[in-house]
Amino acid sequence: MTQKKNVTWFVILAVVISWPLFLLPLVLPGSALVAWVLAMFGPGLAAIIVTRFIARESFASLNLRRLGPKRFYLWALLVPPVLAVLALGFTLLFGIGTLDTSFALIRDALPADATPVPVELIVLAQVAAAILLAPFVNVVLGAMGEELGWRGFLLPRLEELGKWRAILLSSTIWGLWHAPAILQGHNYPEHPVPGVLLMTVLCVLLGVFMSWLYFETRSPWAPALAHGSFNASAGLPLMFLVPGVNMTWGGTVASVSGWIGLALFAVWLVATRRLPFPKRD
Repeated sequence: MTQKKNVTWFVILAVVISWPLFLLPLVLPGSALVAWVLAMFGPGLAAIIVTRFIARESFASLNLRRLGPKRFYLWALLVPPVLAVLALGFTLLFGIGTLDTSFALIRDALPADATPVPVELIVLAQVAAAILLAPFVNVVLGAMGEELGWRGFLLPRLEELGKWRAILLSSTIWGLWHAPAILQGHNYPEHPVPGVLLMTVLCVLLGVFMSWLYFETRSPWAPALAHGSFNASAGLPLMFLVPGVNMTWGGTVASVSGWIGLALFAVWLVATRRLPFPKRD
């Protein structure tokens, strides 16, 4: 009963803190970037409040001082870019998008008076930054704010239900938490209302990967790095496609085409007995 109360308070606080920030752009147009970054800290703040003032546990229970086996940080950093490559491949395979070797999306975004730089060099720099730099920046700018809540607090407190139930329930809550942003056109601009369900499916699939990292390290840092890497690389396929791709169906890892790579990775985790039987508990 106590654990149920802690989980209930966590979910309530995560929503109460984050949703007003998600909705702020409706009142202050142009504030979405700042407001939504701040909203990402809601679950982490909720975890801290519940841990300290409701559960009356030590902050040590959130495992912020723990890293776990270092090799899983390579998985966290490199799996999302591989998923981006798979999303591009499936988008092309199903005819949802067309390969664009002229990089029109980047060319159109450049100012008319910009210093002439080969567009291929710009694309290479953006890909390198998305893989090697942006994930670490994203950890600070919100990814840890979320993962401290979803994986650092919620997942282990649901684990008594069984690992798979904990993964599915925590990931579903994570997906629904995004609802105000999705209804404003984030990720699925062509279908914002069904997008809430689509985002929930994405979070369940992605949550398998994030949860596996947590179970193997017992630390929120590995999922936070994976989250940061995912946010940095999920949209990279769009640079290689003719502009105008329907992002519900293809072009990003969040799209239906992107789900395939995530599903295949989840199947691999099960087939190799990495889930639900991690090597370290």
